[in-house]
Amino acid sequence: MINEKVGNKIDAAKNYRKAAEILMTILNNYRNDPMINIYRSVAEGYIKKAKELEEESKISISVLGGDIKAIQNDNENIEEALQDFIVIEKPSIRFEDIIGLEEAKQAILDSIVYPVKRPDLFPLGWPRGILLFGPPGCGKTMLAAAIANEIDGIFMQVDAANIMSKWLGEAEKKIAMIFNYARGVGSSKPVIIFIDEADALLGGYENEIGGEARVRNQLLKELDGLSEKGRKHFIYVIAATNKPWKLDLGFLRRFQKRIYISSPNKEARKSLFEYYLKFIKITDDVNIDFLAEKTEGYSASDIRDIVLEAYLRTVRELFKSNAISNNPRPVTMNDFIEVLNRRKPSISNSMIKRYEEWAKNFGSI
Repeated sequence: MINEKVGNKIDAAKNYRKAAEILMTILNNYRNDPMINIYRSVAEGYIKKAKELEEESKISISVLGGDIKAIQNDNENIEEALQDFIVIEKPSIRFEDIIGLEEAKQAILDSIVYPVKRPDLFPLGWPRGILLFGPPGCGKTMLAAAIANEIDGIFMQVDAANIMSKWLGEAEKKIAMIFNYARGVGSSKPVIIFIDEADALLGGYENEIGGEARVRNQLLKELDGLSEKGRKHFIYVIAATNKPWKLDLGFLRRFQKRIYISSPNKEARKSLFEYYLKFIKITDDVNIDFLAEKTEGYSASDIRDIVLEAYLRTVRELFKSNAISNNPRPVTMNDFIEVLNRRKPSISNSMIKRYEEWAKNFGSI
């Protein structure tokens, strides 16, 4: 191509990829075309050539004053791509805001927070991969966000929705870019790469297409690179999943810590009710111990929703009475009982047993 001949390797790589995309569109729309094998071979050749040119262009990324700078003419595209993953305004949540999960929090302190603060105390290194698994709504994502605040690190969020692409080779390129950026800053500032709904990216499926396998292979390569001996960077990959049994077994050993984030026990449920009830007015007959007893199997988000629904009953009454300028009445114990009679837990006993069995076989805290 002309761009390649005149030395503009970045634009040449783009054109090779565009040509490959056109051929892949033909492949997808005309599967019975007698030329299909030739198209596929040419497309693969274009992708290979694009990767070679991108490697030769030696795209490097540095962080200056908190802004991402790419040392090449295509810096705006790279900056935009990375901004899809870097969480600029991290949630303000901290460890002390998370109720319960004490064992999980201690494991994270041991694996991440302490090494960041005193790396000299860890001559044998520290875990770089942590898997958080358990039922939905129990605090996995909140825990990951709190980690970034505890160590004042860069928080990058990855999931199937923002990493996968219909374009051949694009998803692997994004993953490589994320880890290249993390390596560029990880020696001076902690980087948390959070993979949400990890089973969608790291799972093993019989009927997967080629792109999914290539993404998994690229992630495996990057995870292995983080564990190389002698590296003292502060890059951590934290993955969260509600379906740990779907994960490809090849990934499990890359996560040195596999932590079960269970539904809250009675003590934690009581603390959750106490926390949320601080924001509303209640009558003296509200029995928090009783509520904690009756909500076994409810997730942390379930308990928040119970308090919200009980409070909304009083707001609904206010609007129906046409006295909207007044304040709603205090929430009563009867309000909570009515809500509990209609609202069942989102986590079944069979689900809990399955999580506990998986934790017994694969958990590592």
